[in-house]
Amino acid sequence: MPELPEVETVRSGLAPLVVGSTVTDVEVLRASCVRLQAGGQGEFSANVLGMVLGAVARRGKFLWFPLVLKTAEGARHGGVVVPPTRALSAHLGMSGQFRVFDGEPPEPHPHCRVRLHLDAPGGGRVLDFVDQRTFGYVLTEPMQPTSDGFAGGHGSTLPTLPRTVAHIARDALDPALDDARVIAGLRRGSRCIKHVLLDQTVVSGIGNIYADEALWAARIHPRRPAQTISAAQARNVLAAVRDVMAKALARGGTSFDGLYVDVNGQSGYFSRNLAAYGRAGKPCHRCGAPLAHDRIGGRSTHWCPRCQRSVAWTLSRD
Repeated sequence: MPELPEVETVRSGLAPLVVGSTVTDVEVLRASCVRLQAGGQGEFSANVLGMVLGAVARRGKFLWFPLVLKTAEGARHGGVVVPPTRALSAHLGMSGQFRVFDGEPPEPHPHCRVRLHLDAPGGGRVLDFVDQRTFGYVLTEPMQPTSDGFAGGHGSTLPTLPRTVAHIARDALDPALDDARVIAGLRRGSRCIKHVLLDQTVVSGIGNIYADEALWAARIHPRRPAQTISAAQARNVLAAVRDVMAKALARGGTSFDGLYVDVNGQSGYFSRNLAAYGRAGKPCHRCGAPLAHDRIGGRSTHWCPRCQRSVAWTLSRD
């Protein structure tokens, strides 16, 4: 499933191509893609048609486009617009992709679920949502104020976010992230630290790949109970998350197959730099010991048994 670096790569690629575009036509090619829309594909189409895509925003693994209504009066006075109250939300699921085409579009891909025709500043464009495994979705929904008053997500200055994203924590690369709150969350409860990192209400954007990578970098065993981790160790884990996310983002994310690509159809290359995930039995880059593999909470997990020791953990007192 795409994680923060992959979704941010999609977001940053989309923004210069679609922001400011007006939706002139909507094709819902598979109704299940808009399954969260209470009124179905008719309501989805009606809510999007004629609206302007005001931004492409992201929090964790969630994307949204604020839907701007350009008024007739505004059009006569320099494009003044009504502040957006609704958004076109999207989640890529396991295989979702956004693809953009200029001019006359090709025939829809066999797995294209929704096609938006756009009147873009540079001319006509088509925005396709392609999803082979069909776990992704698009949805129009109300926006609501952020709980802390800061911008809802990367790519937007508005202190609002879609209703379905409101319970999602800020991500590790968000400048408004409350580090102290995250560190406390990483140390709370009896769940193993791997499970806590995957909890999108503690810090968002981290999935299976980058949880393994961050724990390897911080030298923390994935089964270690959160409540046994010291504050210093929790800070190291958060720093490791940020570091691995930034490095992955610089390389366009991680691609193991053709299901994750950017808006131009290009794969990410961070898989060549993974230190833990998918390297079971291979030598640790740090100490040379063969990396271990097991399933933790149903998730494939990789670690170094020498660098990330499994010991009798005691509760931290600091």
